[in-house]
Amino acid sequence: MVARSAEVKALGVPMGAPWFQLQALARKHRILALSSNYVLYADLSDRVMLILADLSPAHEVYSIDECFCDWRGLAGVDLIEYGQQARQRIRQWVGLPVCVGLGPSKTLAKLANHVAKKQPQHDGVFDYSRLSESERSALLDRIAVGEVWGVGRRIEERLREQGIATVRALRDADTRMIRARYGVVLERTVRELRGVSCLPLEAIAPAKQQIMCSRSFGQRVEDLDSLRQAVTAYTARAAEKLRRQGSTAGAIQVFIETHRFNDEPRYAAQRTVPLATPTADTHRLLHAAHAALVSLCRQGYRYQKAGVMLLDLDRAENAQRDCFASPAADVLDPVRAKLMATVDAINRNHGHGALRWAAEGCARPWAMRTDRRTPRYTSRWDELALVRA
Repeated sequence: MVARSAEVKALGVPMGAPWFQLQALARKHRILALSSNYVLYADLSDRVMLILADLSPAHEVYSIDECFCDWRGLAGVDLIEYGQQARQRIRQWVGLPVCVGLGPSKTLAKLANHVAKKQPQHDGVFDYSRLSESERSALLDRIAVGEVWGVGRRIEERLREQGIATVRALRDADTRMIRARYGVVLERTVRELRGVSCLPLEAIAPAKQQIMCSRSFGQRVEDLDSLRQAVTAYTARAAEKLRRQGSTAGAIQVFIETHRFNDEPRYAAQRTVPLATPTADTHRLLHAAHAALVSLCRQGYRYQKAGVMLLDLDRAENAQRDCFASPAADVLDPVRAKLMATVDAINRNHGHGALRWAAEGCARPWAMRTDRRTPRYTSRWDELALVRA
């Protein structure tokens, strides 16, 4: 379980619970499980972000389902009414319910969004700035410190040991103590809770420092050839993302593991391979990934998952070149760069996987199961919803 409806949460189903452990509960309460539908998620997310971009002088796409909008320049506009207009437009045009949180800083906007989502009386839009000082303190006193953006479970435990259990307590904490014990990031969070904006909007998303591609297999894998097919597919996908942000990788990590929740023999291993010359060339990355996989694979195990991670990322123009390498190994080799750009363009225009590396295989029995996936209504002609009179 990676996402749960409110009804399933009320039944006590925890996040991350394996589906096979919930069969009896599912039958009793008629719980429906759905496979991930990444194509549909991405398309709906893009549509929502386009609407928000049209409504905002400036915005930052934070994640697939979150966006920061700068509405400070909207003179004479009631922001709560404007937030309702945004919600209604997204609901009408895309069919998704959203909540809007308003605040003078990113952290307070995130907190306001939490209030808008959890307290129905606000009808999906909450403006923190409209509260008096006493109302703010009373509200923050009722919210656990773990709800603050950037406060993870371990930091929350340490804060609670110091008696900082609520958002108000964190807001009022001594910033010098916070910086000394937890670092500048949490100190910045405290200042944001006080209404001081320390995190400006990033119009251009910063390049990722790591890129990972990993999936659980649709069925257990026992042979090296099937593992190689999966690692090839994951490496190719990660390399495509790498080129999209204009970066190169200085190392690649490969990992494999067996199932965690059964009585079969357990095995998990990973290996990181540094590259002599940073690259975004899929062929070179595959060569390193395959070498790592051969050293990891052990016979006698039934593998459930594999993945790759690209490390030591940097802009392509900053990559250290090797004056002793052949031209084909040069990070800036124009012929290889043109080939990779052509492959990416074809897959972008004709759908992911239109061009694939032969080492990915054809049958791909290891591919993640999608038998419970909903149709890709918005991006596939053959999966459009049908209406019968």
